[in-house]
Amino acid sequence: MYNSRIIGMGKYLPDNVVTNDDLAKLMDTSDEWITERTGIKERRHIIKGSEDTPATMGHKAALMALERAGLEPKDIDLILFATLSPDYYFPGSGVLVQKLLGIPACPAMDIRMQCSGFIYGISTADQFIKTGMYKNVLVIGAENHSGGLDFTTRGRGVSVIFGDGAGAAVLTREEDTARGVLSTHLYSEGEHAEELSLIGPSTQRWVPEIMAENDPEDISYYPYMNGQTVFKHAVVRFSEVINEGLQKNGWEAADIDLLVPHQANLRISQFVQKKFRLNDDQVYNNIMRYGNTTAASIPIALTEAWEEGKVKEGDKVVLAAFGSGFTWGSALMVW
Repeated sequence: MYNSRIIGMGKYLPDNVVTNDDLAKLMDTSDEWITERTGIKERRHIIKGSEDTPATMGHKAALMALERAGLEPKDIDLILFATLSPDYYFPGSGVLVQKLLGIPACPAMDIRMQCSGFIYGISTADQFIKTGMYKNVLVIGAENHSGGLDFTTRGRGVSVIFGDGAGAAVLTREEDTARGVLSTHLYSEGEHAEELSLIGPSTQRWVPEIMAENDPEDISYYPYMNGQTVFKHAVVRFSEVINEGLQKNGWEAADIDLLVPHQANLRISQFVQKKFRLNDDQVYNNIMRYGNTTAASIPIALTEAWEEGKVKEGDKVVLAAFGSGFTWGSALMVW
């Protein structure tokens, strides 16, 4: 039996910083309004016409992760690319990263689990490694939200939250089963699928059809979020899936060296922190700088935590996410 273990982390953020005051010039909002509801002060947005895409950002994060892992692209046996904003309808962004990395042949799989995408990616990589099928797996989370947001007052409830960026992790085989990923726990609840969704464009509602209608009241091609419903479910599911992982591994909340939650909303993270009675040193948040980067949020935050020395060898680390679908999950590991 093997475990899987993260041996390299990387991140990439666009250079363009968009502050709350910048958004206040586009819509009826303010720094105070956004900060009070989300904890976000600024985020990164791709400048239209730049070379940044989910695939190119994921590629840059992957190169950093590979360098830190001491591996070459040719050493990767499987690419898992988590995103809700792929470069194209098809093919998936995973094969685009494969091309950029110069890997002539390896499997590349896109994971469409939105905010929970990186957790699903870690779990998938873990299973492939534990079975012995693959040794080195590259897991990427990357998003370009800014290209499809409604930057008017009508869309402010969603548009002030999201940012762009990418994060990556390299997992490899670990023979010491007391180290690495100990367990992962995944769930979904399709009953609430439309509470956080993008209905069009889709195969049921192509972009030319939407544009031809020319209906300014039709907002179905912008992301929709029932904020109160999402918040209420998030705080419950976060707690449940973290508790499940703790019980599975015989840990107490006090044993957690670092919790890295998906950066959905600082108020959700603070609620979970209070529920588990964790101090500020036990929880890592960076949503105030980057907003919600969906599948990229956990790998970006975990990379920064490692860079800042907040994750050390032997530490007990918990990753947890909740998002559209609804989907949620956790991963518990010993670093």
